[in-house]
Formats: sequence, C-alpha cells, structure tokens
Amino acid sequence: MQNTIPKRIFDFLKDLPPFTLLGKERLMDISEQVVVQYKKRGETIFRQGDEPEAYFYIVHEGAVHLLNQREGEGDVLVDECDEGDLFGIRPLLAEEPYALTAVAKEECLLYAIPTANFPQIMEENPKVALYLASTFAVEARPKALPVHKNYSLSGEIGNQEAESLVEVQSIERSKQPITCSAETSIKEAALIMSEKEVGSIIIVDGKQQPIGIVTDKDFRMKVVTGRFALEESIRQIMSSPVITARSDLSMADVQIKMIRHKINHLCLTENGEDNSAVIGVISEHDLMVMQGNNPAILIREMKRSTEVREMKRIRIRAEELLEKYLDQEVSISYITNIMSEINDALIVRAIELSMKELETKGKTKPQVDFCWMALGSEGRREQLLRTDQDSALVFSDVPSSDYEAVKAYFLDLASQVTDKLNECGFDYCPADMMASNPQWCLSLQEWKAQFSKWIHSPTPKAVLHSTIFFDFRPVFGNFSLAESLTEHIFSDLDQQSLFMTYLAKNAVGKPPPLTFFRNFVVEKSGEHKDEFDIKARAMMPLTDAARVLILHARQGKINNTFRRFEELADLDPNNKELFEQAADAYEILMRYRALQGLKNKDTGRYLKPSDLSKMERLNLRNSFKPIGELQTLIATRFQVMYVR
Repeated sequence: MQNTIPKRIFDFLKDLPPFTLLGKERLMDISEQVVVQYKKRGETIFRQGDEPEAYFYIVHEGAVHLLNQREGEGDVLVDECDEGDLFGIRPLLAEEPYALTAVAKEECLLYAIPTANFPQIMEENPKVALYLASTFAVEARPKALPVHKNYSLSGEIGNQEAESLVEVQSIERSKQPITCSAETSIKEAALIMSEKEVGSIIIVDGKQQPIGIVTDKDFRMKVVTGRFALEESIRQIMSSPVITARSDLSMADVQIKMIRHKINHLCLTENGEDNSAVIGVISEHDLMVMQGNNPAILIREMKRSTEVREMKRIRIRAEELLEKYLDQEVSISYITNIMSEINDALIVRAIELSMKELETKGKTKPQVDFCWMALGSEGRREQLLRTDQDSALVFSDVPSSDYEAVKAYFLDLASQVTDKLNECGFDYCPADMMASNPQWCLSLQEWKAQFSKWIHSPTPKAVLHSTIFFDFRPVFGNFSLAESLTEHIFSDLDQQSLFMTYLAKNAVGKPPPLTFFRNFVVEKSGEHKDEFDIKARAMMPLTDAARVLILHARQGKINNTFRRFEELADLDPNNKELFEQAADAYEILMRYRALQGLKNKDTGRYLKPSDLSKMERLNLRNSFKPIGELQTLIATRFQVMYVR
C-alpha cells in the first residue's frame, strides 16, 4: 500500500516554486524525506545566531514570523510566511548562523525539507538555484509594515510557466571594469572610483589579470577608520584572491556564487579564472536592477509602498512585465495568475493605507469583520490591463443600533480605496458597481437577501447584476464571509431552478460575432464606429456560457473563465472537445485584447479589423467558432426557448 503521507506532501509541493521545476521522481524522493513538524503559537522554530539545521522549511498550514532581534530595538518584523512560503534556507546557501529568528505566529504545520540533496539539484537546475537565491536575498530586508496574507505567487503555475517566473538570463557586462595597478595609492584609487561613479575597483597585474579588488566597504572599514593612510598603496587594503566567473553565467549562478563567498561584487574574466584578463564586473545592485520586474519583487515592493504614487509606478512596471510576457508568448494562464497577484497586492495596500489614514482622522475601524470582494474581470482573475473597477464589501451582521455607524465607516473606507485605485489608473466603474456605493456595501444578511431576491425574482436587471456579482472573489479581510455567501447562493439555486434558465437565456442572447459573410460584426455608430468590440461580442459570450455551466455543476470556487471550461471538460466528457476549444479560444481573445491595449495605451476593448493581419483575422475567427456551439448546447440543456 502506497504511503499516503509522502503522496500528500507531493501533491502540496508540486504546485509551488521551485518544486514546480523538478521532475516527478525527484519531487517524490524529496517528499519521502520531508519531516512534518507541528508548532504551537509563539513557539520558536530557530533563533538568530543559532547554527544552521539540516533542513529548510515550507509552511503547510498557519503562519510564521521572521524577526530581526536587534539589541535595544526589540524584535523587527522582516517577513510573514504564509501557506506555501519557504523560509530558513540559509543552511542551504550559506554555511553560517541564522540571521533571523523564526516564530510561529499561530498554530503551524511545517514541512522540514532536508538540505542534503539540494546542492546537486541546484547545480543540475539553475532555475531552482535562482529562485532560492532570490528568496534568500529578500529574507533579510526589513519590512516597513506588517502585511496581510497574500496568495502564493504560483499556486497554479506548472513547470512550463514557472520557467518564466525564475527566468534564467545571461548577465550583462555593459559596464567596463575600472582597474588600477597594485602600486596605485589609496587616494588615487578613491579618486578614480569617484570620477567613474563605481563602487569597486579591480587591481590588475601587467597582463590585466586580477590580483585583488577594493570596494566602498573596504574604504569605510580600513581607511576612514584610520587603519591605513591615503598615501599607502591600494595593495594594502585589497581583498585577494579575487572571486572570478565567466561572463556567460546565468543570474542564478552569479547570485549563488556571491552568497556562498559572502561578496557583493564578482569579477568577470575571459575564461572565468583569475589567470586571464578582466573583462567586466557585476555587483549585487546590478542583479537587483536586472530583476527589477521580477513579479515577486514587484509584489514585495507593492506591499511596502507608503504612497499612492509608488503604487502607481509599480503597477506601470507590472504592465511592462505583461508586455514582456506577451512578446515571449508565455501562456495566458500564467500571465493572468501573475497580474492578478499584483492587482490583489495593490488592492490590499490601498485598503491598508486607507485604514491608517482614517485612523489618523480619529475614525477607528469598528470591531467588525469585513471582506473586500473583487468582481468582474478582477474577480475572475482576468484583469490584465488597467480597466475599470468592480468591487463589493460585506461586513458581519451587527445590532441595528450599531448598523449606521458601522456602514458609514466602511463606505468611507471604500471611497478612499476606490479613489486610490483610480489614481493608480483603474477607472471608476461607469455603472457604479463599486464598494463605495451604499447598494454594494452591505452586511452579510443584507447580501444574502440581495442574492436571494435576484435568484427568486429573475428580472432582466437581476440577471444582469448576477452576471457581475456571481463572479465575486475575496481579496482582503475575513474570507469566511465570502464563503458564507457562496454557500447561500448554492442553497438558493437548489430551490429555484428557473433562475438558471433565465441566466442561460442571457448567455445565449449575444449572437456570434461574425456576419453571414464571415466579416466581423462592427459598431454601426458612435465613438467606435466600424470598430470591433472584442469584449462584448467575443469574450462576454464565452464568459457568460462558462458561468452558467459551472454554476449548474455547483462548482463555486472556480471563477476564471478558461479554468471553468477546463473543469467542465473533466465533468462532461461528452462535450470535452468543445469545452477545451472554448478554453483555448478565450485565451486567444485575452491575448489579443491585452496586445491591443498595450499598443494603443487603452483598455484594448475595441480594434479595427482592417488593422489586423490576415493571420490575426484568421486566428480571431477561429476563436469565435465555439461560441455558437456553446450557445446551442446551453439553449437545449436549459430549454430557453420556453422562457419569455
């Protein structure tokens, strides 16, 4: 009988980086060696200054705080590790005591992963090395403010997509190395570094081979302290021998080498050894610049931002990352996951900052749980570009005597949040489907009553609202409030089958986007005359079809449109091919819309068919094919012809 514990560990690790980059057999070997540890709230896992253990850790359940314990300053929170987060990897990358203390913030189940086999794994797979090095590098940075839970960056990323997350690229050596001889005076070397605005200088022999290196740190530690005079030769303060490398190394190799040798500068030579000429130098700062648009770094910066303008700049950088991914033809499923994580981090930070601002004005948050919910494309994890906002807020039920004050606070909060998001480039919803609208900022019981009204009295307006609000997804706060709503909706759907028929009728109400002669159906008048509305005419029919079918299947936790089709393909083998085609079609449409939006610096909703190449028109036409077949399937299954 197969041991179920390693299998459960395997199933947990296989969707998390860097384990996504490992083969099935290798990952199963690791899973069989994992030690499961239980930690009570407040229990110390390891202490700052302790000798490293033979494990690093991943949080299976609970949360762990990483603290920098500074004498006279108390404990400084450096990071909060939630489910799926790695920590304590210092024993793997640097044979020295722990730099931080790890404490269980709440009851935890940890997977302790032996480090013994990982050096070989890192050597065989530089992508694994880069991911671990990046995690190690950010662990030691102080956190400006405690953060709330964010989803694992790659909870749904497969092997192919994960390659983009831990992208391996050759280092750039655009900077010419600044060198001097060993007899150059300290003063002269300092002047050269100042003039060239560099943080290091390589000391070379007559053949331009490196014999030493001096950095800013050497000047601070050895010269400014008075240990050496400015007139002495640079030889006196240089570090030797020089750690060297080839110029074609990946960033992973460079980071690992710096960590292991405890250096911040690496000398590049012709053959990678110190017996060949210097051709470049790379610093830790250079690596950070190269990785500036790494999604993990963008999210960490977002979580630490203190002003809206910082958040806006980070979101603009995220758009640059989006463009890069699209150019490299990275899968849309991966891109949507990454961009949703960034958008979620932006929303969370906007809420946190707004709550602090209200507190400074004397408006303290009432002792009432609430949950901020994303709706529409963000609720479906499909908002690649900065389009308009769709949101709602649910708060716990309170006594009637407290209701007005509680709702007033949350409306005030929502107003501040939507204003911040607008400043970051997300337009206000034209239909005011936002949490700042009193209609969409309600107690749990009010929301349940609202959904019940829509389900039991399915007027055209109620069905329209359902297409927006049924795609809600919790982003911040007490997620159990959103889960309670989901349970309530399915309970009501079980009692009122007619609503699904009306929802199905709405899903088949938009005709396929091609004319009889296979031309694009374009707008006949208005601002977008002769343009094709890719959202309303192609994407929404697929979105609506996926929603009604997944609700009918009672699968409430899958919001994303192409993932809904993938799930439907498993649930309904008879229509597997159609659902798979629909999933592919939706990904194609999302890609085209994103490319169009980046090109025109807008939402990408409207495009001119005349501007498309023949191949683009063909691809789009092919993506329209499943729409008609889906609508026929839905019309038959739900008997919509009998509903007026």
